[in-house]
Formats: sequence, structure tokens, C-alpha cells
Amino acid sequence: MTQAALQLSLPLAAVLLALTAAGAAQSTNPPKPQYPDYPSETPAHFNPATTGMNYTRTEVMIPMRDGVKLHTVILVPKDAAHAGMVLTRTPYNANVLTMNTPSTDMGATLWGYDNATETIVEGGYIRVVQDIRGKYGSEGDDVMNRPIHGPLNPTPVDESTDTYDTIDWLTKHISQSNGKVCVIGISYDGFLALMPMIHPHPALKCVVPMNPMVDGWRGDDWFHNGAFREQGMPYIYEQEATRDNSARWLISDFDDYDAYMNAVSAGHLGEERGMDQLGFWREVTEHPAYDKFWQDQAVDRVLTAQPFTVPTMLVDSLWDQEDIYGAMAVYRALLPKDSDHKLYLVIGPWHHGQEIEDASSLGAIHFHSDTGQYFRTHLLAPFLAHFLKDDPPPLTIAPVNAFVTGTDHWEKLDKWPSGCLLGEGTGCAPEETPLYLEPGEKLGFSAPAAGDPYDEYVSDPAKPVPFRIRPSQPIGYTPDLSWVRWLVDDQREFAGRTDVVTFRSDVLTKPLKISGRPVAHIIASTSGTDSDWVVKLIDVYPPQVAGDAELGGYQLPIAMDIFRGRYRENFSTPHPIPPNVPLLYEFALPTSNHVFRPGHRIMVQVQSSWFPLYDRNPQTYVPNIFFAKESDYKKATQRIFHEPAKESYIELPVVPDSQK
Repeated sequence: MTQAALQLSLPLAAVLLALTAAGAAQSTNPPKPQYPDYPSETPAHFNPATTGMNYTRTEVMIPMRDGVKLHTVILVPKDAAHAGMVLTRTPYNANVLTMNTPSTDMGATLWGYDNATETIVEGGYIRVVQDIRGKYGSEGDDVMNRPIHGPLNPTPVDESTDTYDTIDWLTKHISQSNGKVCVIGISYDGFLALMPMIHPHPALKCVVPMNPMVDGWRGDDWFHNGAFREQGMPYIYEQEATRDNSARWLISDFDDYDAYMNAVSAGHLGEERGMDQLGFWREVTEHPAYDKFWQDQAVDRVLTAQPFTVPTMLVDSLWDQEDIYGAMAVYRALLPKDSDHKLYLVIGPWHHGQEIEDASSLGAIHFHSDTGQYFRTHLLAPFLAHFLKDDPPPLTIAPVNAFVTGTDHWEKLDKWPSGCLLGEGTGCAPEETPLYLEPGEKLGFSAPAAGDPYDEYVSDPAKPVPFRIRPSQPIGYTPDLSWVRWLVDDQREFAGRTDVVTFRSDVLTKPLKISGRPVAHIIASTSGTDSDWVVKLIDVYPPQVAGDAELGGYQLPIAMDIFRGRYRENFSTPHPIPPNVPLLYEFALPTSNHVFRPGHRIMVQVQSSWFPLYDRNPQTYVPNIFFAKESDYKKATQRIFHEPAKESYIELPVVPDSQK
């Protein structure tokens, strides 16, 4: 081929190659068919109709001082002017709390949890609910019960500063308000209602912490006196794994008793469920004792170090199945600082949060009135009105309003505990009265003399005492779950077990009233090197009850709690228990305000497990019970002593008039 022919053939070859490539492309990627446009029926921005609504609903992102924005829902009643604002901050989804039922009526749209709905609506208040940082619609990082700025939290922000910044924004941007704010909340939201008391905003006029989480180790959600509340693990899992709680704990057994037994220990169960990914779970398992991690974030301790300037109504439930410790701990911390009478306390016969629901009964126990409505109408409503209204009515409620169980009535007191009604003066404070455990499974107010020196039982971790009659249902609030009433469960089933020792008083011939915290003083020994001690103070009904046959012989718990023996010397430093040595175990039971009536008996039960609510003690000392092995769990012989110089007793706060 000549050079000229070669030059002519090269372009031709290139063309042929291009055509070949194009053909190949067409064969593998055929042209997309063209269809006519079909516009979306959903508008780019929809403006909801507001016809007939008696409120306006607005969602805003409120900036915090570090630039993080928090999702906030604001409900303003129609025609509101110079209205006070009721604020709740929550990890439980502000949209859910403010959109229970899509409705033109503000009251219908508010979900009951935290809302005290009729009190807020009838008061004409602006309702504000905010997702805390890291949860649901808010930006930022989630930290369980975020500690205040300090050793545990080096950042410049905490729940106190976030509340301050929120209140500052609200008072500047809601024209219908009068610039007055009260923060209310239950449980976690009750903890969040305590936080703004630290460096409070000037517009914060009051707080209402109801059943607040205060000290997760001493007696609220995570531990009670060192014993871990194992059945709370699903809450940690669902609350911490995702921003929107979309990761759900999977049920492996209908009966939680089986599920937790199969896992051996809480730590091993956490590993199985992938909980080592969760920062808070790692902190819990790394801090089984009451060290600086727990001490520095205990809210009662934090508030003790702060000025007390914000009017506060603390709400406590006598049968709070979750946070029975917190409200009373804060009250004890604040009472010495209450020089100008800003502190109010309400004690009701409720489960956790029942004060904003119908509360005419709890389980089998009836109170002959709706005690929740009484609280909302006669205590909460006037408290909010006094601090949030422009022309406030005088506040005439007593410093302490306490319901007396057993006789079912409210009493007004100057302080707690007190046997004096408001205006009666002094001299009737409860007297610390020993109720002795005696030989023959008796109870009495005289120290034991001769007789068997102790009662004995065998505690077997392979067959722990259930905390309620099985099947043990998961913690929950749906209608088919009974978690909310377990603290009033009839205790007869456990009184007959061989691994529970039971002491009974004679039939009472006159009323006996207690107001305050019973304190267990138990002299006990174990053949193991660690042990738990559960003490229950119980009101035993007569064999037959007129008008309520099902209460015949009912064993009603009045105050119950657990103590992990390794902490008998010091909560922050555990020690093995010397085997077979009688030792004193002293711990307070929850607050009571109860009358044991004539014809009733008093009972005390003592046992060494309360499963699966609390994790099993292996009864062999190990450095960290979270990771005890199956081989660590051993039977132990437990002895409860009741002889001279080794008297076991419950110290009752007896009101003197009840003995007359």
C-alpha cells in the first residue's frame, strides 16, 4: 500500500471503529423512552388548614449558645395575651407529646404524659415541649442525664444552660406571653425540671419536678443500694442506640425471668445484645460502685452546693416503681436552705406519674377519691396560677400536702416528716421506734429475750425469689402490662417460700401511724462471701374485709428495698463478706405515710434475691458482678439474728398520737 493510500485508509478505519463502538453502546444502553410529565400531587410546601382550631401550633429550632439547635413545639391558645408559659424538656419526642390526637382542640392534642392537660388548658397557658439535644428533632449529641458543666462534662453546655437559652428565646419571640415560665416534668423530664434551678433565668418563676430521676445509684432507675435493676436494660438499649428510639429490644421469652436467667449476668446479656456499643451502658458496667461518676451527678448533691432561689413543688409517689428515691432526696437537700419558704412537697398514693391520671385506685387498693384530680385541682393549679399569672391569686397551699394511706385522707403539714398538722405547732414529730424481729417469726416492740437466736434459709441463685408472681412481664405501660402496680402486689405468694423468712405482729388493737422512712437494722450472716438483703414492710389485712372480699388477708407492701452486702462498710468501696459472721446491714426503706389499722397485722419479710428486676448476686465475691461467670453462683445459708446483743429490727417513724 502506498503512503497516500495508507493516509486515506486511516480516517476510514477510525470511522468504522466509531460506528462499531456506537452500535455496541446502543445495543447495551438503548435510549430511554420519553414519557409525558406527570406532576406530583404533593405540594412543595403545605399550609395546614386552621379553621376551627382553638390554638396555633408552631415548630421552631431554637439555637443554643454553642450553635446547636433544639426542636421545640409551641402551642398558643387562641386569643392568648400575657399568658404564662409551661415548658417541658424531654427525650421522649416533643411531637408525640403534643400530637396525641390531631384535633382542633388544644386539650385533645396533648398526650397525658407530663402534660397535666386540663390544668394547663384551663389555666390558659402557652404549652412548650422541646426535644433535648441528641433526641428526635434536635441537633447535637445525646448523653443520658447529661451532667452539669464540671469534671464529668468539660463542655460549656448542659441541661441547665440549654434551659436558660430556651427560656431566653421564648421570652423574646412569643408575643402572646407575659415572660413568665414554669418548667414541669415527670421522671427523666422531672430531672430536666430540676436542672434550670442551677443558674436560673430571671423569667423562670417556678419548677414542678414530679417523680424525678435524681440519683441513679442510690435508689432511682439504675441501682438500689448497689443492686443493679436488670430489667431496665431495654430502656437503656432503646433510649441510647438511636436518636429516634427506632432500635427496639427484642423479646426472647414471654417470661422475663427465663430471659434473664438464660443470660447468666447482666454484663453477658449486654454483650449478647450489642450494648457495648452504647456509651452509657459501658459507663454503667465500669462503675458498679458509688464512685465519683455517680456521686458528682447526683442531683440532690448538686443542688446542695447551689443557691436555692426558684419556687419548687416536688411531687413524690409512695409506690413509685421507678424513681422512688429522687423527690424525697431533693426535699431533704433543699429544706435546710429554704429560708424564705419557696419549697413545697406533695406526697401521693401513686405509681410513677399517676398524679396526672385517674388516681382513685392502684391495683387492688382503692382510695375513695380521685387523688390525682385533687392534686391537679387543689395543689398544682393554684401553684401555677400564683407564679405565672399577671394578677396572681395568693398561694394558700400548705408547704407539705401528704396523703395518708390506710385511712385515705390528705393532711396539710408545715414540713416533712411531721406528725403535726399545719398550725398545730411542734412536739409531735415521729419517734424512732424499733419493731423487733423475734423468735418464732414474731414481731414486737420489745427487744427479744431467750429463744432461738436466728432464723435460717438457703438462698439459691439457680432459683432466685421472683419480685412478683410469674410470668414476669417486661417493664412497660401498655394496657396488658402491669408494671405500674407491682409495688402493691399481694405478697402472700412469697411469704410461703422456704427462702423467705417472715415475721408477723399480733393483731393490732389500735391504729399505728408511721410518717417518714423506716430504717432496716438487720443482723445477718451468710455462708458465702457476698449477699443481697431484701426487706419488706407489709400491712396484713384481716382474714375478711367487709365490702371488698378480695382484700381478705391481703399483704400490702408499704415500704420495700434491697441492699447489696458488699457495700455494708462503704458505698464507694466494696468488700467481701466474711463467711458465717453476724454483721449489721443498715439501710433506709422508701418514704411511708401510712396507718396500720386495728384488726390488721404488721409483717416483715427478708430474702436474698428479687429477680429479675434486680440482677442475681452470685453470693461469691467477684470484682464486678456485671461479669460474674456461671460457676461463681453458689448457694448460701443465710441467718437472720434476733437475740440479745444481736437484735434485728425495723426502726419505724411512729407518730406519737397513734399510740394513744
